[in-house]
Amino acid sequence: MLRELGHRAFIVQPGPIPPADVLFALHARKSAEAVRSSRELRPGTKVVVALTGTDLYRDVRTDASARRSLELADRLVVLHDRAAAELAPRLRRKVQVVPQSARAMRRLPARRRVFEALVVAHLRPEKDPLRAAQAARGLSAGSRIRVVHAGAALSGEMRRKALAEMRSNSRYVWLGELPGWKARRLIARARVLCITSEMEGGANVLSEAVAAGTPVLASRIPALRAVLGDDYPGLFPFGDTGALTRLLRRVESDARFLSDLRRRCLAARPKLSPAREKAALRAVLADLA
Repeated sequence: MLRELGHRAFIVQPGPIPPADVLFALHARKSAEAVRSSRELRPGTKVVVALTGTDLYRDVRTDASARRSLELADRLVVLHDRAAAELAPRLRRKVQVVPQSARAMRRLPARRRVFEALVVAHLRPEKDPLRAAQAARGLSAGSRIRVVHAGAALSGEMRRKALAEMRSNSRYVWLGELPGWKARRLIARARVLCITSEMEGGANVLSEAVAAGTPVLASRIPALRAVLGDDYPGLFPFGDTGALTRLLRRVESDARFLSDLRRRCLAARPKLSPAREKAALRAVLADLA
């Protein structure tokens, strides 16, 4: 998008920063050293720090290097319009919202023999990635729901937990890490997508579900509420297995409820369009200039 806007954009790994007019630092904590060194060695470079969910809802409270990035940044990019509330009032003047977009996708035919509830998330604690599998255990024997999970295990412990869940839970299958195009095809054919995270900066998988017209069941956290709305009926309290079981039961048995979720997700498309993301990026750069 930056290139489409006429800029020469390039990607570097954390470390010494080459000459540039603007540094977009992705993640306040992980890019903290790049932000610091840019300020010290290239004071003419404008610094934009893009904040992730773990930045906003954990690291800026507990990590000194993440907090330093906030202070050094010229602008703070967030992915939803409620994120600024997590920051100190004096920092909010730096905040600009750049929503995470996805291009509209064609719906694919759903599997007929099973009711596919999809999870697309790497296996790490912040995603609470096995919650949907645990919720599916509470369904009746006659349910056709199968939880299909795509995502890499980011630790040996999480891998062991996923394999153990798959052995003991006939409703759960873990596919491991998939290329992005395969994950998007799964999203486009799923009956429903489950997002069970404890914290999200913007949830790209939500953008892709909205782009595909796939209904979503989601934990009631700020980033997801900001897009779906506080009154979205597919929200459940984070970590509440029973509440997610009830929602799974309802989306399978109540076609009108599932249709309402799909309608509401489609209504969110304008918020997450590539045109809106590109316009927001243009505004960030224009403001810096």
